[in-house]
Amino acid sequence: MERQRIAVAGASGLIGRALVRSLAADGHEVVRLVRRAAQSADEVCWDPGGQYVDAAGLAGCDAVVNLAGAGVGDHRWTDAYKKEIRDSRVLGTAALAEAVASLDTPPGVFVSGSAIGIYGDTGDRTVDEDAPPGDGFLPSVCMEWEEAAAPAQEAGVRTVLPRTGLVVSGEGGAWGRLFPLFKAGLGGRIGDGRQYWSFIALHDEVAALRHLIDTESLSGPVNLTAPKPLTNREITAAMGRVLHRPTLFPVPASALRVALGEMAGDVLSSQRVVPRRLLESGFTFAFPEIEEAVRAAL
Repeated sequence: MERQRIAVAGASGLIGRALVRSLAADGHEVVRLVRRAAQSADEVCWDPGGQYVDAAGLAGCDAVVNLAGAGVGDHRWTDAYKKEIRDSRVLGTAALAEAVASLDTPPGVFVSGSAIGIYGDTGDRTVDEDAPPGDGFLPSVCMEWEEAAAPAQEAGVRTVLPRTGLVVSGEGGAWGRLFPLFKAGLGGRIGDGRQYWSFIALHDEVAALRHLIDTESLSGPVNLTAPKPLTNREITAAMGRVLHRPTLFPVPASALRVALGEMAGDVLSSQRVVPRRLLESGFTFAFPEIEEAVRAAL
């Protein structure tokens, strides 16, 4: 890659931090969007809730990457928090897309995050990017999230929508909560363990995002998941093998519903998602198997 100027929204999140590190290590100029007044040339002020972006700060960027959004699993899903989950994604994406579209010389690509939650519960059925959206809260949020990127696409900017799966990392996210439990010997399957988890190593997530930036033939939705999704039961066993710990403490579905409320339905749902478009574009996974991904996270 030639040296590029790349703006990143959500640079303080799990994936954003890793992407910024990777880009900076390779000599690229990274501009971070911040929710306060910009204090240096590598910062751009924005207010996603207020749908404001200092568009002038994006001038000269070769790419804009949007990874911003409230954590889906950070709080119980009250009506207020569900609104925050939606607004932090939809309003922020719309503001960024409109800012990108307003530039005299727009960036070559707008990579705007999404998630495999758009497919809903797929059971044992394998789905790729051609599958229709599912039903429920998360699918509806993901559909609005992706639709909010339309102004950039309509302005002629190549727009890519990475639908990210469960990121295997010890630094945060869902897996960041699982590791301490398994290390303490308290890990176990969730519910009956038959639900599919479509995972991706953090290293591969970052590499895939960079691949989306560089690959001009890619636009629209692209699944970012490892090639072979596994059941929760299989992943639980792999975690036990890698960490050399027993996995004898299953979490009953009933207990999960009491603890998590509405969110439990999504934790117990099955998503068997494959990255067809990513593989067809020539991307190679460094950690395609779950044990490799877990060891990389450690």
